[in-house]
Amino acid sequence: MITQCPIQPNTTFTYKFHVDGQEGTLWWHAHVSLLRATLHGIIIIRPKSGSYPFQKPDMEVPIVIGEWWQMDLMKVDKDFANGGVSDDPAADATGDTRGDNPASATINGKLGDLNNCSGVAEDNFVMTVEHGKTYMLRLVNAALFSEYYFKVAGHKFTVVGADANYIRPYTTDVVAVAPGETFDILMVADAPPCRYYMVAKANQPPLPDPQIPEFISNGIVQYKNTPSNADNCRPEPLMPKMPDQHDTLASFYFHGNLSGLPGHPLLTQIKGHVNEHLLISLGKGTICKGNKPSCKRGGSNESIEVAYMNNVSFRYPEKMSLLEARQYGNMNGAYMVLQDLPSRPPRSFNFTDPMLIPVVPGGELERLEPSRKATTVRRFAHNATVEVVFQSTATMQSDSNPMHLHGHDFFVLAQGHGNYDPVRDVRRYNLVDPLLKNTVQVPRLGWAAIRFVADNPGAWFLHCHFEFHIAMGMSTITLSLSLHFSSPSAASLCTASFVGDNEEVERS
Repeated sequence: MITQCPIQPNTTFTYKFHVDGQEGTLWWHAHVSLLRATLHGIIIIRPKSGSYPFQKPDMEVPIVIGEWWQMDLMKVDKDFANGGVSDDPAADATGDTRGDNPASATINGKLGDLNNCSGVAEDNFVMTVEHGKTYMLRLVNAALFSEYYFKVAGHKFTVVGADANYIRPYTTDVVAVAPGETFDILMVADAPPCRYYMVAKANQPPLPDPQIPEFISNGIVQYKNTPSNADNCRPEPLMPKMPDQHDTLASFYFHGNLSGLPGHPLLTQIKGHVNEHLLISLGKGTICKGNKPSCKRGGSNESIEVAYMNNVSFRYPEKMSLLEARQYGNMNGAYMVLQDLPSRPPRSFNFTDPMLIPVVPGGELERLEPSRKATTVRRFAHNATVEVVFQSTATMQSDSNPMHLHGHDFFVLAQGHGNYDPVRDVRRYNLVDPLLKNTVQVPRLGWAAIRFVADNPGAWFLHCHFEFHIAMGMSTITLSLSLHFSSPSAASLCTASFVGDNEEVERS
């Protein structure tokens, strides 16, 4: 309900857009409830000139990490919106008492033979390779809930692209990919011609954070014309040594070692005067049930959990999209009331104190309340240079946060652990060859700093790409309109059938 209302059943809608300066891998997905679990796909943008800034691979292979659900995802979404706890734990096939987790992970829709959801070993995605050839893996994390570590036993990777932007080639044997991220990876088939497991394994914070089952999927890299009984091959595929499920540092160092290519035309502007500075804390809190002005917080039955930015949990517009409201003059009237997102948290404290994770009635967390619910927006002048520092917190949990901005790419200037220090940490900013992305993985109990130029007029969603966080309100709207901006045709998709109460939306 930001740039458009949903496309109605049995109808079609055609998107037209310009590709400007991007080359590599993107993806599309639904943005209603949790439908993107299966409603998604890859967008591949090849060089106009036909040449890459590296040796052209012999073949390209899309690799999509996803999840296998055995639950009603519309219900899961409502559960999270109402506090994050399912009222039907028995519905979860994994046995998790929260009842809000997938059954397993997938690679290109296959569970892999390490899973046995049906009582027998499941099918593998099989990638057949020829010795000596180079393959580009177009890796996408389309999962709802988890960042994944991705490895192929016996092989090295060279990461050459991220979010449809080229990067300085980086060699590694493991890739950490958060929901919403894409990576272009070169892999040379230079191992002894046998069979090798390709593995995607979810990571999560350690205790005292709430724990979920370990999600893992596997495929197989198989060399062409290799007999199953080859003398130098094991009977079963070789398994890679994966990072521990609770090892979040591997992700921190992977993302921190990436850099972009120098010479981007916007680099000069972002090095200069910054028009807007925002410090956005990311965490969880509570609000009173039934819109009551006061209640017992911190895990009582009078409140529900929410996710927030600067202690404000996002309330989605219900009658019409933001762009349609603007088109018909209702941007701050009968159909929605907008509030400005604060430029910094309402109070300063030790954001990354692990003692905040357990919810203790009467504890420190209650003092840091209240959170509140509102439809927030942050307005930027057209072509303004904006700096945002995302600060992960330990309020009720210590997750990392993959933050995604619609409508723009941004430069990732730095990341770090602990509380952001504007005097100390600005010295760490990379203003020479920063990574250009549309999703940044804000580390667990840490921060990440980005800059972008608000040069694409529109109402753009800024949100965490963990779907439970977005359902619980970790999002806002960025608004930048030029004098000549006109609402796109998507603004007219809102219909009375979506309003829910069958009221007609007045259009003057």
